[in-house]
Amino acid sequence: MDKSRFNPHYLKATNPLIFAIAQKGSSIDGLRSELSGLVHQMEFNATQDVTHRDVASLARVRDCAQVLKNMLKKRADDLAGFSMVQAIWDIGTNTPRPDLGPAFYAELLYLLRGLEGQGPRKAFENVHLSGISQLKGRPASIERSAQLDHLGAEINRWLPRYPYGLHKEAVKRRKGRRDKILKVLGASLKEWQDWHWQIKHIVRDVESLDRLVQLTAQQKQAVTKACQNRLPFGITPYYLSLMDEELSDRDASVRAQVLPPMDYVMRLSAVQDRSSLDFMREEDTSPFDLITRRYPAICILKPFNTCPQICVYCQRNWEIDEAMDSKAFAGMDQIEAAIKWIGDHPAIHEVLITGGDPVAMEDATLLDILEKVAAIPTVERIRIGTRTPVTIPMRITPELADIVGRFRELGKREVCVVTHVQHPYEITPDMVTAINQFRMRGIPVYNQLVYTFYISKRFAAVALRRYLRLIGIESYYTFNTKGKEETLTYRVPLARLMQEQQEEARLMPGIVRSDEAVINLPRLGKHYLKLREQRDLLSILRDGSRVYEFLSWEKNISENTPTYVYTDVPILDYLERLEQVGETVSDYETVWYYF
Repeated sequence: MDKSRFNPHYLKATNPLIFAIAQKGSSIDGLRSELSGLVHQMEFNATQDVTHRDVASLARVRDCAQVLKNMLKKRADDLAGFSMVQAIWDIGTNTPRPDLGPAFYAELLYLLRGLEGQGPRKAFENVHLSGISQLKGRPASIERSAQLDHLGAEINRWLPRYPYGLHKEAVKRRKGRRDKILKVLGASLKEWQDWHWQIKHIVRDVESLDRLVQLTAQQKQAVTKACQNRLPFGITPYYLSLMDEELSDRDASVRAQVLPPMDYVMRLSAVQDRSSLDFMREEDTSPFDLITRRYPAICILKPFNTCPQICVYCQRNWEIDEAMDSKAFAGMDQIEAAIKWIGDHPAIHEVLITGGDPVAMEDATLLDILEKVAAIPTVERIRIGTRTPVTIPMRITPELADIVGRFRELGKREVCVVTHVQHPYEITPDMVTAINQFRMRGIPVYNQLVYTFYISKRFAAVALRRYLRLIGIESYYTFNTKGKEETLTYRVPLARLMQEQQEEARLMPGIVRSDEAVINLPRLGKHYLKLREQRDLLSILRDGSRVYEFLSWEKNISENTPTYVYTDVPILDYLERLEQVGETVSDYETVWYYF
């Protein structure tokens, strides 16, 4: 990627009018007014010149003008802790600003180009959708169909890039991995299919891990330090079989789920009080032990505070000690008290039982909890959050599925399962069998995708949604990665997820792209990214990070609702990382214009 343009000299040379005004400015407030007037005039002029502008170009001018005008406000300076007006003044007057990095100049350059209706125009260079011509009727529809065939061919060019766990080669590869693990552990295929055996043989240290899978030096070093500092770590033998024998990028997403990167380990190792990692401020939304509540009609019940294996970027890494911790079960007295609390709040109609992973409990325990929750007359939906179909699918036995299905009563109570599949390579015949156990009993299964770097390549998430639908899983939410400092390796700019929704997911049938793109914010909960009125882009920081202000979902129903100021990861840093793993940055260049 050519970064030679991302500097003050190029920026001034290509936008002389903006910086001429800045050079003549006599005060910051005066410059605010003059720049706002210029932006407004440029937007107005663009709408008059309709003969030379297409709709997409006008939309870009409109969007960039709205963003720039917002950045010029004093309120934006105060909330972001950074003044865009001051930066423009300093650049225009040649005042040294060594604090401004290339990612800052890149953002401002694309923003100013967009204000003039310029910048990258097409998401896919090889596709030409010119719209319906002067033809009418059948000839027009034939022309349009040919254009859509062209677009479909472009989609199909991307999808094969992402390995699918049900392809014959992948199935064969995993069988070989399974057999190797069984040989090393001295176990039989029958034991492999026993979920109790899987839990008993969770890999918890680097020595055991090194016997079962090839690791890079960096992975081995990070796991070693994680274990030394007692950070949550654990992998089931089954999930280890999803990692390839040889080192390659094919299983990068699988490995990233459970092998912590060194920056994560170093950050967590330095933390003295783990409760400080409670990014979502669950302590502030927990009105009773084991309960989290952010919305009127639903609450979370957490009876079991661990999982068969630990996802690195887990939201609750601050309270989980180790995989299948013997102290993880809250105890029935405490659970019954929490369930009674739910019963005392009849506004709650849905209970999400999660943790940790409640399906990792024994059948009898889960049955007892479900019976008590189902006995609350005002509860009309029980949702069970579990990743066991992905990490230990043999846990989903016919007996377990019967227990869950027992509480489904048409017209009275729904029971559903929400899981967490992160990549097409995680899908296996064992997972298909597990999901089908639920589906045969009328229990819907939904997926919540966390949009990490490893699923953010062009059409990777589309491939996942497509395959999930084929095995009986409906896409429910796509979560932007939370703004936790320790999980920086996994984070993706909000703009990339918005771009994915508009340029990739939008091309699939509605029944496949049934998920909503959201960001989960401390105390406030979910915000739908398709709603521009729910957020404002306040500023661009020195390092190129965008700063957003999110409005509360309560803003239209109550007064004095809080907002949340969120600092994103720089787009330029993300694009450079894509380039490092072999992606063509120009394929993503329209990302700059998603706000």
